[in-house]
Amino acid sequence: MVTPDGGLTQTRVRFLAVACAFAIATLYYSQPILPLIGASFGTSDTVTSQLVMLGQIGYSLGLFLFVPIGDRIDRRRLILTLLAINTVGMAACAAAPSFAFLGVALLLAGLTTVTPQIIIPTVAGMAAPDQRGRAVGVLLSGMSAGLLIGRTLSGFVGEFAGWRAVFGLAIAMNALLMVIVWRTLPATKPSSDLPYPKLLLSLGRLFADHATLRAACITGFLAFGAFSALWATLAALLARPPYQFGANTVGLFGLIGVFSIVAAPLIGRLTDRLGTRFMIVAGTVVLLIAFGFVLLAERTIWALVLGIALIDIGYRCVLLANQTRIYPLQPSAQSRLNTVFMTSVFLGGAAGSLCGAAAVMWSWSGLAGAGASLAAAALIFHLVASRAAR
Repeated sequence: MVTPDGGLTQTRVRFLAVACAFAIATLYYSQPILPLIGASFGTSDTVTSQLVMLGQIGYSLGLFLFVPIGDRIDRRRLILTLLAINTVGMAACAAAPSFAFLGVALLLAGLTTVTPQIIIPTVAGMAAPDQRGRAVGVLLSGMSAGLLIGRTLSGFVGEFAGWRAVFGLAIAMNALLMVIVWRTLPATKPSSDLPYPKLLLSLGRLFADHATLRAACITGFLAFGAFSALWATLAALLARPPYQFGANTVGLFGLIGVFSIVAAPLIGRLTDRLGTRFMIVAGTVVLLIAFGFVLLAERTIWALVLGIALIDIGYRCVLLANQTRIYPLQPSAQSRLNTVFMTSVFLGGAAGSLCGAAAVMWSWSGLAGAGASLAAAALIFHLVASRAAR
C-alpha cells in the first residue's frame, strides 16, 4: 500500500487508523454517561438523549464547513487546527455549568470532530486503485476502535470518576492525536484554487452531477440512522428493568465493536472483490436481521449482544462500499465528495437518534421497529436505484 513516491506505507496507514480512532471517540463519549448527565441536571431520558443528536448535528455542520477546505490547503495543517479547537470544546464540556451549556459545547465539539473524514480521502487518493477498499477498510477499523474506546472508557471513567472526568480524558487523547498526525500524515498540495465560498457552492454541483454520489448519500443516511437509533437509546433502555445497568456496564457494550474492528479489513477486501453494489445489499440485509435480535432483547441479553454486533457489521458494509465508490468519481474533489456523502450520513445519524428517542417509550420493540424501518428503506432504495442505473 504505497503511493507512487513511496509516501504511504502500511505502517503509516495503521498509524492513521489509530488517529481516526482517537478523533472519532470524542463524538461518542457522551452515550454511556447519558443517565449520569441526566441525573446531574435533572433532565428526562428523552431530553438527555438529545445531546447525542446535537453532537451529530455539529459533526454534519463540520463536514459541510471544514472538510471541503482539504481541497484548498494542506490537510495536515487543517487537521491540527481543528484538533486544537476540539480540545477547547472538550474543556467546555468538562466545565459545563448547565445542561444547555453542555449541549452547546457538544455541538462545538462535534463541529471539529471531522478529522477522520479528512484523513480517509487523503489515504484513498494515495492508495492504488486495487487496494483502495483495503486501505479504507483499515481506517474504518480505526474508527470502529474509536467507537469502542469512546463508549467503553466513557462508561468506566464516568461510573468511578464522574461524567466530567470523561471529557478531561478526551483532552489528553487529543494531545496524543496531534502528535500522531504531525508525525505520520504526509503534507498535501491543494487540488483546487477555488475560493472558500465557491468551494461550498461546488458541493451542490457535485451532488447534481453524480448519480452514484446521490445514491450513496441516501443509503448512507438511512443506514447510519438505523445505527444511531440503537446507540442513542441503548443506555436509557439498559438502565430500566429487567437489567438496570450502570454506566460502566453500559460502556462495556462498546466492546462488542471488536467484531466490526476485525471485520472491517475483510469487508474492504470483499468490496474490492465482489463490488460495492453487492456489499450494500449485504449490509442492509444484515441490519434487518440485527434488529430482529434487538426485538428479543428484553427476554435475553445474548440476543441484544448479537444484534449490536450485527448492526456494527451491517453499517460498516454500507459505509465502506459507499466511500469506495464515490472517491474515483472526481479525483480533484475528493474532500468535497466526502463532505457531501458524510454530511448526509451524519444528518441521518441525527434523524436516527431522534427516531430512537421517540420510539424509546415502546421499549425494545419500539427501537427494533424504528431501526428495521430505516434499514428496509435503505435496502429498497438501493435495489431500485441499482436497477435504474443498469
